[in-house]
Amino acid sequence: MRKILAIVALLACMLPLSAAKKQTVVFPDGTPVDEWFLKAEPRTPESLGRIYNIADYGAVSSTEKVQTELIQSVIDRAAKSGGVVMIPEGIYKSGALHFRQGTHLYLAKGAVLLGSESIFDFPLCQTRIEGEICRYFPALVNAEGLDGFTICGQGTIDGNGSDYWRAFRLRRQWNPQCTNKDEMRPRLLYLAHCTNVQVSGVSLQNSPFWTCHCYKSDHVQLIGLRLFSPIRPIASASADGIDMDACSNFLIRECRFTVNDDAVCLKGGKGPWADRDTTNGPCRNILVENCHFDNTTGSCLTCGSESIHVRNVLMRNCQVDGASHLLLLKLRPDTPQLYEYITVENVKGSCRRLFEAGSWRQFFNLKDRSDIPKSYASHITMRHLDIDCQRFVNTRRNDEEYELSDFVFQDIKVWADDVQNHQEAFHSVVFDKVQADEKPKTK
Repeated sequence: MRKILAIVALLACMLPLSAAKKQTVVFPDGTPVDEWFLKAEPRTPESLGRIYNIADYGAVSSTEKVQTELIQSVIDRAAKSGGVVMIPEGIYKSGALHFRQGTHLYLAKGAVLLGSESIFDFPLCQTRIEGEICRYFPALVNAEGLDGFTICGQGTIDGNGSDYWRAFRLRRQWNPQCTNKDEMRPRLLYLAHCTNVQVSGVSLQNSPFWTCHCYKSDHVQLIGLRLFSPIRPIASASADGIDMDACSNFLIRECRFTVNDDAVCLKGGKGPWADRDTTNGPCRNILVENCHFDNTTGSCLTCGSESIHVRNVLMRNCQVDGASHLLLLKLRPDTPQLYEYITVENVKGSCRRLFEAGSWRQFFNLKDRSDIPKSYASHITMRHLDIDCQRFVNTRRNDEEYELSDFVFQDIKVWADDVQNHQEAFHSVVFDKVQADEKPKTK
């Protein structure tokens, strides 16, 4: 009898463990997703230290007055003992602001931190942009080398980008070969070499250039953000939502993207010898969940165009309402690239292309390299999808420039104008329980 009771007790102990094991969330290569990702909660300003309201130090609500020096002085004051710089209800215009160790930013409900429309309010500095370290313009909000930096609240950081977009598009008309950075314009938020960062609750909108650019930062949580850049009456230009540039351990949760470019973009360097440059690096351990992508958005999840290595990306439980792509792999024939262990699952809605991979030759430059550095994409899984689109799979075989292998398309319902799966483009691919129905042709 005791032996039977002992066996029953052992089984009772094993059942919860077994259930817990089944519920364990893992990255695509099988590595468990740490609790840091799964139990993230928005921080409150009260928990971060003394609050420094910029209005108490003379800041006034105005759409005309640029108050960079005053706001920066409050940041520097808060840095002496640590604390939270508060933007109260109203509109406060500024140029580049640089946060210090121990400081945080809180935007109250109805608060707007408005970027200056003059590039002269963003003095040149050494920074990272478009895959290189160079002298360029800082962002409106800058944090470099900080541990524990937080931005929170219900307010808005607005880049005031209209004049910058006009200038960029005019330059492109004059010189179609001008790069994104040839026109002088700031980003909205730049985090570099930071750890334990959280940005939650706020709206990030109208950025002149990339909206949220994170470089070589680790353990970053972006929660409940609203990211916006318009397509009319003035179309924004290269206003990506979130650009992760050689970053690791990154959470993007419950964010809404209405941006006129890529929503979540994985970067890390470009060029024929980019993998030898220590200023570049991989993006790895990325979780994107419970996000919403609106119809003006470019690709929901993009690898490239400047990226050398992406590993362990899990995008799940999202809604897509008309974005251009669900997953886009930009494969540069002038850059050695490896995209591996990427999973997109449990996504519903509509987009123009469910999956696309192909040669990306914008500003192609082999420099002193004579051969094409071949790129590879492998262990890519798309599953549990219910999508209305124009094209199911958009790719072709190109063995000289890239190789696609170990792809899995599983448990997918797709309603498309073009249901071709282009199986011949892959070195190895599995289509399992894929229901691809062609839309009736309209006359």
